[in-house]
Amino acid sequence: MSLEPEFWRRKSLAQMNQEEWEALCDGCAKCCLHKLEDEDSGELLFTSVACRYLDVQRCRCRVYDERLQKMDSCVSLSAAQVEQFRWLPASCAYRLLAEGQDLPAWHPLRSGSPRSVHAAQISVRNKAISESEVDPDQWDLYIIDYL
Repeated sequence: MSLEPEFWRRKSLAQMNQEEWEALCDGCAKCCLHKLEDEDSGELLFTSVACRYLDVQRCRCRVYDERLQKMDSCVSLSAAQVEQFRWLPASCAYRLLAEGQDLPAWHPLRSGSPRSVHAAQISVRNKAISESEVDPDQWDLYIIDYL
C-alpha cells in the first residue's frame, strides 16, 4: 500500500489507517526521552535521558515490536487518546494534527526525506544520552527546555 499525497490534510487522526498513522512519526525520538513531573506544579519536564532501547544516533527503537512488553513506561498512541497528547513535544505530528495544525516543512512526509528531521535539528540525535549511562537519581540534572 502506498500513501496518498498529503493524506493528513484530508483525514482526521481517527480516519487514518495503520500505515498512515505510523508515517506520521517523524523519527525525532523526543517521546523516548524520560520525563519528570514537578511535585509542586505537576508540570512535565523533559530530560535528555533516553530509554535504554533507543538507538540515540538513528533515533529508532531497537525493540519497537516488543517495546510495550519490555518498557513499562512506553506508550502506544492511538486516535482514541487525542485529548492526552499534550504530553508529547510541541513539534510532534500527532499533537500538531490533534490541535488542528499542519505538519512543518521539515517533516519527512512534506520534505520527502527521513533525514530532514535531523537536518532541522528537531531530533534527539547528538542531544540524548542513554539511561544506561545515567544514575536515575540524577535525571533531574538532565532537564532540558529545548523541546
